[in-house]
Amino acid sequence: MIEHFEAYSDLEEIAEKLSDADPTIRRIAVIELADEASVEAVPLIVKAIGDESTEVRLQAAIALGEFDGIEAAKALVIGLHDADPKVVQAASDSLAELKDPKAATPILPLTSHNNEFVRAAALRGLKELRHPDALANGIIGLSDEVAAVRVQAIGVVGYLQTEEALPALINACRDKEAIVRRTAIGSLAFSSSVHAANALIAALKDEDWSVREIAAEVAGKSGFDSAIDSLISLLTDESWQVHLKAIRSLGLLKAVKAIDQIAPALDHEISNLRKEAAAAFGEIANAAALPYLEKLVDDPDPDVRKNVRWALVKIKS
Repeated sequence: MIEHFEAYSDLEEIAEKLSDADPTIRRIAVIELADEASVEAVPLIVKAIGDESTEVRLQAAIALGEFDGIEAAKALVIGLHDADPKVVQAASDSLAELKDPKAATPILPLTSHNNEFVRAAALRGLKELRHPDALANGIIGLSDEVAAVRVQAIGVVGYLQTEEALPALINACRDKEAIVRRTAIGSLAFSSSVHAANALIAALKDEDWSVREIAAEVAGKSGFDSAIDSLISLLTDESWQVHLKAIRSLGLLKAVKAIDQIAPALDHEISNLRKEAAAAFGEIANAAALPYLEKLVDDPDPDVRKNVRWALVKIKS
C-alpha cells in the first residue's frame, strides 16, 4: 500500500495528458500516475474517476487501489455509483485494499445504501479498516435481507474481535444460508467463551458439509476440548473433507481417547487422510498409536511416510 513517496519531476507532465482528447492517452496517464507512487498523484487520479470514458474511469478505480487514505476512499465511493458495472466492481475491489482507519468516514454511510452490491462493497471495504464505528453498521448488516451483504457484515464484526459482538455472530451461525453460517463459524476463532464453543459444537452437526468442515477446523484451533466427542463422531462423516478436519483438530486437541477412532483413516484410499491421521498421532504423542503407525512405514505416498516417521519420533522421544 503506497502512502508516502517523493513526487517525481515529471508528475505535471503526466497530469497534462489527463486533458488529452484521446481517451487512450488519458488512460495511459492514469497508469503512469499510479506508477509514480506519489501521494501527489492521488488528486489527479481522483479527477479521472469522473472522466467521460469508461476505460479511463475503470483504470482510475484500479489505480486507487494502490493508494490509501480518505481521499482515495471518497473517489472510490464515487466509483461505486458508476453506470458501468466494470468500474463499480473495480471500485469495490480497491476499497477492500484500504488500510487507513480514517478512510472509513466516507464508506460508513453506504452500509445502508438501497443497492445491495453497494452495501456489500462498503462492508467489505470496512473490514480491514477495523474502525470501531463500523461495529454498529456490521451488526445491522447481519440482519440484511441479502446473504452476500450478511457475509460481508460478518467480516466487519469478526475482524473487530470484540466479545460485545459475539451474540450477533452466534446468531448468524444459525442463518438460513450455509455460506453465512460457514462465514460466521469461521469468525468465532477469536473467542474462548463457552458460548462460542457451544455454537461450534452445534455447527458440527450442520446439514451442510462445508459448515461442518469449518466448524471442525475452528474447534481445534480454538482449543475447545468440549468438542472432542462431537469431532470423534465426524470421523465417519460422508464428506472426506470434514473427516480430514476432524482428524486434524483431534490431533491439535491431543485427544488420546480418539486414537482408535482415528486409526481407520490410516488405511483410507485418500492419501491426504492417511497423512493427516499420521500427523494427528504425532500431535497426540501417545504410545497407543505406535502399532497403527508402524504398519504404515512403507506407505506408497512419500508425504504419508514422512508424517509417519515424524510421528514415531514424537511418540518415542
